[in-house]
Amino acid sequence: MAQTVKNWPCNFTTAAPVALAMLFVLTFAVPPATHAQTLTVLHNFTGSPPDGANPVAGLSIDAAGNLYGTTEYGGAGYGTVFELKHTNSGLLFRPLYSFEGGSDGVAPVARVVIGPDGSLYGTTSEGGAPCNNNNQGCGTVFNLRPPATSCKVALCPWVETVLQRFMGWPFDAATPYSEVTFDRAGDLYGTTFVGGAGAYGAVYELIYSNGSWTESLVYSFQNQDDGRSPVAGVVFDQTGNLYGTAIYGGHSGYGTVYQLVPTGQSWTANTVYLFQGKIDGGNPNSGVIFDNSGNLYGTTPWFYASNSPGTVYELTPSGGNWTYTLLYGFSPGYSGAGDVSTLVMDKDGNLYGETSSEGILGGNCPHGCGTIFKLTPSEGGWVYTDLYNFSGGADGAEPYGGIVLDSQGNLYGTTWTGGTGRGTNCYSVPCGVVWQLTP
Repeated sequence: MAQTVKNWPCNFTTAAPVALAMLFVLTFAVPPATHAQTLTVLHNFTGSPPDGANPVAGLSIDAAGNLYGTTEYGGAGYGTVFELKHTNSGLLFRPLYSFEGGSDGVAPVARVVIGPDGSLYGTTSEGGAPCNNNNQGCGTVFNLRPPATSCKVALCPWVETVLQRFMGWPFDAATPYSEVTFDRAGDLYGTTFVGGAGAYGAVYELIYSNGSWTESLVYSFQNQDDGRSPVAGVVFDQTGNLYGTAIYGGHSGYGTVYQLVPTGQSWTANTVYLFQGKIDGGNPNSGVIFDNSGNLYGTTPWFYASNSPGTVYELTPSGGNWTYTLLYGFSPGYSGAGDVSTLVMDKDGNLYGETSSEGILGGNCPHGCGTIFKLTPSEGGWVYTDLYNFSGGADGAEPYGGIVLDSQGNLYGTTWTGGTGRGTNCYSVPCGVVWQLTP
């Protein structure tokens, strides 16, 4: 499939360190605020079947406020999908599916998405069919539905259908770390870390027709200014263009924000931003989101090359170009903020996210067990509020997956480790938790 790459100029280039430094000062003109919040642990994972262990991904929430998520390990040892369902007595935890470690998939590290039909769609990073001498498989896309008949037992697993088993380079994509995204027609899109025509990762589409799904490679990364090795998924703008991040690539090698534009039967890649590896950060492993005005927001993790501790940024379109603005830079330290999750925006325009490090230093986490934060727009700038610092004890540690909000403004998420559960199927650490933060 024909592909072209266009590099869009940005306000911040390698010749603009002074402008970046000035913006950094303005961003910190308002000191970080703190705010007391109440965190409740909704579930402690134990890793003992059928319970899961060590959730990397965040949660999805349906219209009734029920929560759905995945764990990388636990269950039969290869990961699980779970539900927290509202009942008269509160939120009831229920395992929905335990991966068996073969053709059904292994190690889901992305959240499940609620499809237009109300069922769950997700990916596993391994499993499926053997590929490229990898007996574990190159990953899957799956669908989960409730049983067709009413369940007569307390634990009734949902029914899995594998929509795609990736085969890997040179013919197919491989290793999906991202969630899936639906377009208006009900087709699925996602990214893979490797595979594609150049083995540098790909964006794929699954098209539904006559009861089955057909895969098409939308774009294969070339390890140029388009980037390579996407970890996060893609989002659509109002005109049908796709946007995402690549953790590596670009002329600096520090990653990109890219756009894919449909052009007839193919897609054209445009580079929205090339990370410089300075205080703008680098190696973005989280996704981007839109506000109602068409601006993009994203994060970067702790960046080893320049010891950048992690950032929150905005990209504003103007006249065919994009302007980068640093909204917040996290505190310097050995591992800085660690990973910084994909953001979520509430109806008032506030941004929420997580860091896997920072917060309370020492004890269970020498460099901090992670934080939940909020950025509030104020007088042309942004005010940072530290909503919660994980201790690494019963409250959990190392949140990676991001946050979801309910209609009352409560925040929900997971931690990869911490909590009170520690079973044989955990990854040599406490098994993690599902949490709720009440404003």
